[in-house]
Amino acid sequence: MVEFDGHPHPFYSCRNCLNPLALHDDLISKSYLVKSGKGYMFAQAMNVVLGRREDRKMLTGVYTIANIYCGKCGEELGWQYLQAHEFKQKFKEGSFIIEKLKMIKVH
Repeated sequence: MVEFDGHPHPFYSCRNCLNPLALHDDLISKSYLVKSGKGYMFAQAMNVVLGRREDRKMLTGVYTIANIYCGKCGEELGWQYLQAHEFKQKFKEGSFIIEKLKMIKVH
């Protein structure tokens, strides 16, 4: 459990090493499709390392993304949307997609 302002907050950790990755309060959506099946979108992530920028064609358009890795164990977790090339997808910019199978929820 992570505490802010003296109150506990549930969060998600790396399944491999238990490094905290994202707060439940920052969860935007649970309906993203990723390599391993399901992915979650978060407004913010912590303790992650960004890979190199690349343009990637996805189901909803072309994006400039960077893969994200656990800052402790190096496990590839998902990606961060850096730029959406279509106006309708701009809301994704800056958000993080983490594969559900790569994390666990800590209450």
